[in-house]
Amino acid sequence: QVQLVESGGGSVQAGGSLRLSCSVSGYKYSMNCMAWFRQAPGKEREGVAVADNDGRTVYVDSVKGRFTISKDNPKNTLHLQMNSLKPEDTAVYYCAADPRPCVGNFQESEFRFWGQGTQVTVSS
Repeated sequence: QVQLVESGGGSVQAGGSLRLSCSVSGYKYSMNCMAWFRQAPGKEREGVAVADNDGRTVYVDSVKGRFTISKDNPKNTLHLQMNSLKPEDTAVYYCAADPRPCVGNFQESEFRFWGQGTQVTVSS
């Protein structure tokens, strides 16, 4: 049974940093495409960043220059370094993964496996 487990969420003041991690278990091959999504209260879930096994990354405009996604292929783990956090970054952050190549347009249907989410709260 494939499981994705996120860690690293928490509360921070605006301008601070957090690092999220996502570990994949129960799947012996590398997940080709992994991504971070987030859902703020009262809003739809949105894609934040995606990375594939070849090192290609895509970011949503609102986090460019502040967030960095990184993928450790041998360990099948994913990280999201979040700097210069803003109150509008407050959300539950979800890790998503799929063994197929990335399509790259943050479609939730692209990802077969999802984590339970980790809360990130940024206070002003």
